[in-house]
Amino acid sequence: MFDSLAQALVAAHEMSMSLGELALRKETERGVRTRAEIEAGLHRALNVMREARTRGLRGDVRSVSGLVGGDAHKVANSAQGPLRGTIFADALAGALAVQEVNAAMGVIVAAPTAGAAGVLPGVLLALADRVDASDAALARALAAAGLIGAVIAQRASLSGAEGGCQAETGSAAAMAAAAGVELLGGTVEQADAAVGLALQGTLGLVCDPVGGFVEIPCVFRNATAASIALAGIEMALAGVRIPIPTDEIIDAMAEIGRTMDVRYRETAGGGLAATPTGRRLARGRLGPVRGGA
Repeated sequence: MFDSLAQALVAAHEMSMSLGELALRKETERGVRTRAEIEAGLHRALNVMREARTRGLRGDVRSVSGLVGGDAHKVANSAQGPLRGTIFADALAGALAVQEVNAAMGVIVAAPTAGAAGVLPGVLLALADRVDASDAALARALAAAGLIGAVIAQRASLSGAEGGCQAETGSAAAMAAAAGVELLGGTVEQADAAVGLALQGTLGLVCDPVGGFVEIPCVFRNATAASIALAGIEMALAGVRIPIPTDEIIDAMAEIGRTMDVRYRETAGGGLAATPTGRRLARGRLGPVRGGA
């Protein structure tokens, strides 16, 4: 679609439209699907996100290993935390909920990957609940997120095995940041700023799944990334910008991923996966799931 976010911003200005509307226009121009078909696909994705969040928030979803499940319900119903009753708490709970469903082999939307699937719905649906957003507005927000994901895929990677968790949950945070600004009626410059602010906060994040399963720390890392996305949205809408262009931040992420030690790229050979407890869990709780490994 675009080789850089800078190109997208120029096109958005030339056409006097938001990033979400630009993404829909460009995808339609490809001629593979009609505008109605594209929007219908986005609405289907939105419904899956909603259903996954609802299922996860019930608190009765558990992964096969038993290590993951029930935490989204705890956060959503906590009366103790300093964020209770805020959109931050809602987004954290939603991100956890979707990832708990993923860990339990439920249906989710890989946005951009299964391991980072909780960030975008966690943030976007929490915002939508607060501003009573229409499904049409949510579809445009998802389109904006898709544009950001496409640029990152073009310039760097969305794969934890290739670039570490910065490429997965980091990219998801950037996509959620753009989607949030779109939903709240921000400018394309503010969307750009939100993406850069979110990405810079995740640079160097390693992919270290315990036992090689997308459970620990992946589920909790989605909640963290959701909070980073919200921070990016808040700062961007307040007029904050990071001096480094967003495309250069994406390029830096690509360079970090290329030079990252293989132990920190989804091999379960380093980070939390290599801690004494991580190794014990891999042998004990997760080993039987893998067939006695």
